[in-house]
Amino acid sequence: MKKLIVVLGFLSALLTSIASVAQTEKTSLEWTSAMADSIMQQHPEAWTMREFKQLTGPEWGYPYSLVLYGFQKLYLKTGDEKYLAYGKTFVDQLIDKNGKIHGYNPADFNIDSINPGKLLFLLHQKYKDERYLTAMKSLREQLQWQPRTSAGGFWHKNIYPWQMWLDGLYMGAPYYAQFAQEHKESKASFDDIAQQFLLIESKTIDKKTGLLYHAWDESHLQRWANKETGLSPHFWSRSMGWYAMALVDTLDYFPQNHPKRKELIRLLNQLAEALLKVQDDSKLWYQVTDQGNRYGNYLETSGSAMFAYAFAKGYNKKYLPEKYKTIATDIFNSLVARHTETDALGRLHLINTCGSAGLGNEPYRTGTFEYYVSEAIRTDDPHGVGPFIMAGVEISEFK
Repeated sequence: MKKLIVVLGFLSALLTSIASVAQTEKTSLEWTSAMADSIMQQHPEAWTMREFKQLTGPEWGYPYSLVLYGFQKLYLKTGDEKYLAYGKTFVDQLIDKNGKIHGYNPADFNIDSINPGKLLFLLHQKYKDERYLTAMKSLREQLQWQPRTSAGGFWHKNIYPWQMWLDGLYMGAPYYAQFAQEHKESKASFDDIAQQFLLIESKTIDKKTGLLYHAWDESHLQRWANKETGLSPHFWSRSMGWYAMALVDTLDYFPQNHPKRKELIRLLNQLAEALLKVQDDSKLWYQVTDQGNRYGNYLETSGSAMFAYAFAKGYNKKYLPEKYKTIATDIFNSLVARHTETDALGRLHLINTCGSAGLGNEPYRTGTFEYYVSEAIRTDDPHGVGPFIMAGVEISEFK
């Protein structure tokens, strides 16, 4: 048995070495461009990229904006207008001449609906179209009235009362911070943003591992919630990926002299170090983060890509130490080597992405291990493609 383990270990190391060498053939930016080009070839209309939904028209949703935000970053890096135009077409199909967003109901108080608004900043800056500004203001108004926990944390949605999810920090905080900076809002707005991060971290952190549970129900009434703590039962890699990306993106707009800025950077470092302790030898992370040896668990590409992006940007912005330059590169290279495929038409595909996961609602999602590993695993799912593109662009900035 010991000999078998040694042989398997040697083979794993050999495969990793071969994969690493293979990455020298293309840069991260070339892989990123190839992925973006493949998405556009398969889906000339961006709203069709979630094929399983069988939509008849575009919808205002964060999965699309996750990919298209990556496209905007790729446009800013390369100057290629096609990447910006692809997203602009999507947005223009959803915002009417008066700046009203089709299908968006602010009274739903769905924090996911805030995230697509990030696409509007660059479009408004470049095209000076007031429709975009009107839409942006309506999203900011939703945040003004968003229901909150007793300590001021945004509810995830109206249908999820008293609940904060790690996902929600990415959905709301970067938009809130960018809008507040550009519109010269007072220090109170940034105090509020910092409170969102600090509150959910204090409620969801596992003191033993430093990892963060997916969600917290202040009321403790949900079936998935621990009756003593209100916590969901497991660590989900993508939820921590949302949180890590939220930190690095929010810091772009957070005042340098704000007293809580250092606290946000501390939270990023703390989570990054905790994640490294449960990183697989392949340099990636499992769907249920800390249970890689459990039957049914799998190496999941969206959470891993999100960590690559957060670590790369954290290094570039000097929030994280030098070692994260190599760590981010290794994650991205492993994603390319182990979890991409090229079809007969030369199009690049990202595989092994969890299609969706959440808590509660109907049919009821229990948050058990069995639940997380039973959700659909998809190819070219926006949850993975978006962070893959964002990570590749960020890594291309390494010096």
